[in-house]
Amino acid sequence: MGKQRSPRGRRLENQELDISFGVKEHEFRSLDMLQGGDPPLGRRLSGGDYNWDKVVLSKGLKNDSVKFIPSKGIHVGKRQMWWLHRHIRSIVFTILLMGFLVLLDSLVCLIFDPAMLQNNFSLQGSSKTKVEMIEKTGKEGPVKLHERLLNLAAASLAEREFKQESSKLWEEPYPQASSWKPCADKTSPQVVRAGKPRNITGYILISANGGLNQQRVAVCNAVAVASLLNATLVIPKFLYSNVWKDPSQFGDIYQEDYFMDMLKDEVNIIKELPPNLKLLDVEAAGSLITDADLSKEATPDEYIKKILPLLLRNRVVHFLGYGNRLGFDPLPYELQRLRCKCNFHALKFVPKIQKTGSLLVRRIRRYDFARSTLDKQLLGNLMPRVDHSAAEGPSKYLALHLRFEIDMVAYSMCEFGGGETEIRELQTYRQVHFPLLLERLKESKSHSPEELRRMGKCPLTPEEAALVLAGLGFKHGTYIYLAGSDIYGGRSRMQALTTLYPNLVTKENLLTPSELAPFRNFSSQLAALDFIACATSDVFAITDSGSQLSSLVSGFRTYYGGGHAPTLRPSKKRLAAILSRNKTIGWNSFEEKIRKMIDEGQRVQVRGLGRSIYRHPRCKECMCRH
Repeated sequence: MGKQRSPRGRRLENQELDISFGVKEHEFRSLDMLQGGDPPLGRRLSGGDYNWDKVVLSKGLKNDSVKFIPSKGIHVGKRQMWWLHRHIRSIVFTILLMGFLVLLDSLVCLIFDPAMLQNNFSLQGSSKTKVEMIEKTGKEGPVKLHERLLNLAAASLAEREFKQESSKLWEEPYPQASSWKPCADKTSPQVVRAGKPRNITGYILISANGGLNQQRVAVCNAVAVASLLNATLVIPKFLYSNVWKDPSQFGDIYQEDYFMDMLKDEVNIIKELPPNLKLLDVEAAGSLITDADLSKEATPDEYIKKILPLLLRNRVVHFLGYGNRLGFDPLPYELQRLRCKCNFHALKFVPKIQKTGSLLVRRIRRYDFARSTLDKQLLGNLMPRVDHSAAEGPSKYLALHLRFEIDMVAYSMCEFGGGETEIRELQTYRQVHFPLLLERLKESKSHSPEELRRMGKCPLTPEEAALVLAGLGFKHGTYIYLAGSDIYGGRSRMQALTTLYPNLVTKENLLTPSELAPFRNFSSQLAALDFIACATSDVFAITDSGSQLSSLVSGFRTYYGGGHAPTLRPSKKRLAAILSRNKTIGWNSFEEKIRKMIDEGQRVQVRGLGRSIYRHPRCKECMCRH
């Protein structure tokens, strides 16, 4: 609540004071301010009887001026009006000094009582926002598991506001990363099949399930299997899923002709079966292959023993619901390289996706310039072009992929601070969507939510993601692109993140309704836009390394990033151990542990045995070391 108005004097309403103190305009820029919303946390200067609670950008003013508009607590009479006008500079200096002293006092008090910061750096929104954010849990305000640490983070961001940001945050820490270069598209004596007859076995049909990224893996595996069995691959089909509800087919997402041309030297690829084979009942012929017929991550020997005889007999084999059915090791060099070539070179998004992806990236960066190999690979000829008339310089941004959808949250069997209401809600969701999971849990010893968290089995909440970013040193004004937007708990669950980092955007608020219209009801095409925005970002942060989007994007950045595309991978197990001390740990200690955790995840390592080449392309089959 604001202070009571004084009955004496005249109140200064709607009068602006220009204060120039050499701060660059972009350091204050935020979406909230541009849209007329409440000022972001950390921008308030409070002290004495003054409360400067609105910050207005004065674009074009000399010395990068910033306007502070007084709104509460200043009451003066006619004489004081003249005095105020005469001594305005002294007043401004006094206000700034008082604000600094209040901040300094709060930081000192933190050593003895961290809760004292709550009044100065409150994470609560306005009363209107509180009403809008009453969640299904039935209580007002957001669920916060680590409120003390959030307060410490808020104080740290406020203190860091006017300091120079470390450039190390935006670069990979190990120079060895730049020694690895893409080369999966290079031919070599090992992959040349001179004089070998092609397509002597038959045709392979693929019906891939899942979303965009699961289907991408299935396509690359299918290319390798077609080469292994010396068969012709028919352009893969994508199954309609009741979960994804997307009828998109291969040609709606990827450029078919480019795909076929890029791989023509290794695999025959056609768009349709020959007419004489279209009427074949593959199920009756015994050529319908499901997951039950193949091991997960099957070896080449299993394909040769089980699938090749069917192919030779019926000329057609149909893999239904095909996905992760080809292992990574042991696999011949040629097949491994072919999967890399398919993933990193042959699968190009269609121009419609490239065009909108280019528009999306340009609006995040706030300038029109293609600056990296990643841009060129993902956007092709539709990448942003140089615009010398751009009013603002380049803007770095961080892309964040939060895996906190309701299915992920429910499947984890963890608890996230929402009490009995949350527990009942998630259990009801499991009964509808994961009945087999519940049956399996009845027959085995289950772990408590606390044990699951210690084991690193619980998805990171948006609150925990915000603490990791703050612990690393990212400033309050950092631009963040959020991939996906169906966060469990909605705006309430996101409040801690959006308060600490208000410059958070999604494709839904960067693109107009008309620009998004062609992608409505096509979840895979929308996911392709997220793929582009994440892959071309200056920094990519993930909260779950098991996610296919996170896996493929991080691999793409490794392959084309040239050692300048860092990916932040928190260890859920280590982070849980750090956060278990949330009531006692000091902020400096928290920062040190977070930075060490992330640093270890960024070490340059060659792909290990059995690891995915889509996520870990640093191997002789995919990349060359110089």
